[in-house]
Amino acid sequence: MAFCSSLLSSKLPFIKLFLLLATLKGGVGQSYTSVFSFGDSLTDTGNIFFINQSFQSLFPPYGETFFHYPTGRCCNGRLVIDFIAESLGLPFVQPYLGINITSIEEGVNFAVVGATALDASFFEERGIDNVSTNFSLRVQLDWFKQILPSLCNTSSKCNETFERSLFLMGEIGGNDYNYPFFMLRNIEEIQTFVPLVIKAIASAIKELIDLGAVTVMVPGNLPIGCSAAYLTYYETADKEEYDPETGCLTWLNKFAEYHNEELQKELTRIQALYPHTNIIYANYYNAAMRFYRSPTQYGFTGGTRTACCGGGGPYNYNASAECGQSPLIRACDDPSQYVSWDGIHLTEAAYRLIANAILEETYIQYHSSS
Repeated sequence: MAFCSSLLSSKLPFIKLFLLLATLKGGVGQSYTSVFSFGDSLTDTGNIFFINQSFQSLFPPYGETFFHYPTGRCCNGRLVIDFIAESLGLPFVQPYLGINITSIEEGVNFAVVGATALDASFFEERGIDNVSTNFSLRVQLDWFKQILPSLCNTSSKCNETFERSLFLMGEIGGNDYNYPFFMLRNIEEIQTFVPLVIKAIASAIKELIDLGAVTVMVPGNLPIGCSAAYLTYYETADKEEYDPETGCLTWLNKFAEYHNEELQKELTRIQALYPHTNIIYANYYNAAMRFYRSPTQYGFTGGTRTACCGGGGPYNYNASAECGQSPLIRACDDPSQYVSWDGIHLTEAAYRLIANAILEETYIQYHSSS
């Protein structure tokens, strides 16, 4: 472990880290040639543009830091998936709804802003009527199947293609909880959703493996108790509700940890069923908690819980005046000093750190078991 740590302290480049990961299956020297991704707004690279052209992330100041124009990403710049693609030497993963079918060999992104793991009917039956999209994980899997004939027309060709493909399953599931939480539904009710969400994610992973996927990376949930939106919805004068170290709402973070623990248990079961696959848990929670606990160490001098772009309030988040909804709502001068971009999503600086942590952790896990 000390050997691994010394290598990591030398800031081993992204590409080397992932090439090491690529040796897990298929032999030394094999690298990934494509990325196929599923998920929600943490991963959508532009599908929302083809679904809802009035959505907030299609207007300035979204995209201002890296792309210099809105791309549909719910961020001021790049997402974790973008940094992963860069680490593999691949172009940014193109959104499914805008693809050129002749250039899908390097991957496709099926993630949609607002997507849930469970179908919209699940929420309708429970009176949760603020679900913004019906592009659930099941719909995204159907999209993937639709491109298969163009991607590979025989089982051997598909196996060859997917052996060199990274499948990114999420983050997905966060919205299954966001919608009821933002309606202030009872946490005991929302906790009953967790096994169903995990089951939906597990089913999708198994289906991908049966179709030929060899490496599947599955992110967990972020610490939602540190989100400006959640902190605004559940603001309280009771100081006992907050973690004294981070200022985050403890009970909400415990809920996120519960989801993540159940997800990891299920991934362990799937790995046992499919011993010849690589099931990688991407610990977004721990990666993010590093900078919530030590913000200045990571350059976040503007704050961790206050949104860079928002409509005011203690955490600069206002559900009635969100970033991108009006030219009067302006972003902070330097988003790289902030963790939260718009109160729900993070800044490019935060996503970069999460991506870096995930790649480092994957590298350590590989070397500690080899």
